[in-house]
Amino acid sequence: MTSARTVRPAARRLGLAGTALGALLLGLAAAPSAVNAAPAPVAPQAVPQAAPAPVRAATPASINGRLKVCGTKLCNQYSKPIQLRGMSSHGTQWYSQCLTGGSLDALAGDWKADVLRVSTYVQEDGYETDPRKYTDLAHSLIEQATARGMYVIVDWHMLDPGDPNYNLSRAKTFFTEIANRHKSKTNLLYEIANEPSGVSWSKIKSYAEQLIPVIRAKDPNAPVLVGTRAWSSFGVSEGATESEVVSKPVNATNIMYTFHFYAYSHRDEYLQTLSRAADKLPVFVTEFGTQNYAGEGSDDFAMSQKYLDLMAAKKISWVNWNFSDDHRTGAVFKTGTCDRNGPWTGTGSLKPAGAWIRDRIRTADDFPTS
Repeated sequence: MTSARTVRPAARRLGLAGTALGALLLGLAAAPSAVNAAPAPVAPQAVPQAAPAPVRAATPASINGRLKVCGTKLCNQYSKPIQLRGMSSHGTQWYSQCLTGGSLDALAGDWKADVLRVSTYVQEDGYETDPRKYTDLAHSLIEQATARGMYVIVDWHMLDPGDPNYNLSRAKTFFTEIANRHKSKTNLLYEIANEPSGVSWSKIKSYAEQLIPVIRAKDPNAPVLVGTRAWSSFGVSEGATESEVVSKPVNATNIMYTFHFYAYSHRDEYLQTLSRAADKLPVFVTEFGTQNYAGEGSDDFAMSQKYLDLMAAKKISWVNWNFSDDHRTGAVFKTGTCDRNGPWTGTGSLKPAGAWIRDRIRTADDFPTS
């Protein structure tokens, strides 16, 4: 290993192998030719409006109720720190066929997940191409996850351009409707900028301080999750540290800051950054993988377990990328599972990363109530 830093491409997870970002600080950026070699994304399909599954007697959302930030922790309705564990969807414009009544039943019941992250891509053939379609799709998935007793992270999945201010007007429109429709629910968290990149912390902070009041006007109580610089690495992937957020936090309450990592690429420097940041700031790991920064290649379960052990010790909630059958190793289902409509339960349809993460999601937090 050299002393240079890992750089993750803005185009990872777009159905692409990765777009070159230039030599920022680590030599892991993908070559431009990989874009042209990428397979076409799966054609979008509507999420079936199946009857909601019966809610379990005791679900994560029913036990913990409305969440809030207390100090550096995420706390439940009893003001006790908790750790949520769950899965992120892939882009709903490509993989909605992986989010069916059966698969969500399995995620809630067989996997025993606490939270589903609903990833609404803004560009990349997503929201901007048909705002009504993708807002309605988000509404549907929120309702279906709620019916199954899970928390929902409403993820505004901006990637390219990396400056969230480019999509500020769209974000205000999207979150105004989402927050207004679901303001009576107690199981939502709003992730307002997936992975800012190539932009200063001051601009990300300004974006958050303009958007958070829009959400609070409709839903004053739900936690808001704020992306950090350099693909939500607290700036590490662009040569910074968490100190810029510590010294100039967003001027808002009941917020958390997001951190993303991919264990094969993001080693001790990133792990130590997460550890330090979590001692000073409320942190939610809204995306991680056991593979490289593109969500593909070999799984590094040993390094991944180091992260999970740290997050368990510090009550850092986490969400794994991703609940689909994309051909990359980071997608939990074997290719073709979604088109065949399962099977969804057990491990027969899972890739190694899927079986590994399912096992760890199933070992839930104890959710203290007193």
